[in-house]
Amino acid sequence: MDRYETGMKNRREVLGDAHVDRAVANTTEVTEKFQDFITRTAWGDIWERPGLDHTQRRLLTIAILTAVGNDGELDMHIRAALRAGVDQETIGEVILHTAVYAGVPNSNHGFKLLNNAVSDLQ
Repeated sequence: MDRYETGMKNRREVLGDAHVDRAVANTTEVTEKFQDFITRTAWGDIWERPGLDHTQRRLLTIAILTAVGNDGELDMHIRAALRAGVDQETIGEVILHTAVYAGVPNSNHGFKLLNNAVSDLQ
């Protein structure tokens, strides 16, 4: 399997078919190179590397997105982690830990997104 195929497999596993299908359907001439890049590089290379399993990568991603305040991606990754069986307490610990190193406002917002995602999934 080449990096693109591996990337698409990982991308679907982590984010879900519905999200990936929307992203693929919305690809334009302007965005096609970027979509290819993230599929091959982020999902086909980085997410495939040994050393961290997908749960660890999910939690690391949540911590980084919380730290940089990337709401849209953070919300998507929180929901994807919950759907994959990562418990809300673990995600909450990651967001709480991030508060110490990246700032309370970003973690406060992360908790708001986690709370909304948990409520929506119930």
